[in-house]
Amino acid sequence: MDLCHVPASREKGWYLALMAPNVKGPNYAWLDPSRLYCHPQGLQECVADLLQPFQGDAIDMVAGIDAMGFILGAAAAATLRKGFLAIRKAGHLCVQTVAQPYTDYSGREKLMEVRTDAIAPGLRILLVDQWVETGGTMRAAIELVERLGGVVAGVAAICIENSEGGKWIQERYKCSHCVPPRLQPRFDQHQ
Repeated sequence: MDLCHVPASREKGWYLALMAPNVKGPNYAWLDPSRLYCHPQGLQECVADLLQPFQGDAIDMVAGIDAMGFILGAAAAATLRKGFLAIRKAGHLCVQTVAQPYTDYSGREKLMEVRTDAIAPGLRILLVDQWVETGGTMRAAIELVERLGGVVAGVAAICIENSEGGKWIQERYKCSHCVPPRLQPRFDQHQ
């Protein structure tokens, strides 16, 4: 893996080619972005592309979704000079929380939680995750933020698939992702 090579000519999303395909079978996501996160220029441009649509928007805090959303969310928060809130899978927080059930991309029933003292009414939060496949995880995060009185300022992910859940989110919230329109069908079909 060459962590220094940057293509001389590059378009938005060039760094998507750094992601590695699944070689372990159906219990895993179809792509692994961790190599993209290891590439300094790729990570910087990915975060810049995710934040570009929100330039000038009022954002008070960035929230990342457990676990891979922590990477992009923390990078986005640092870039925006905002605080970062971790939205966790249940059972990891030792403080007062509110929980939300959801079904993840693999069809498993899970529970997500967030600390109750981090979101004040009216706080504008940018939600960040690595991927929005079926939309269940992101929708649970949206429910948690809104139940505590926060406002979803936007949703950002490397890819927001055109699934029923992905479309539901894109119809209701300002969204940003890194997949160029010409490649979106390939990502939706996991090719």
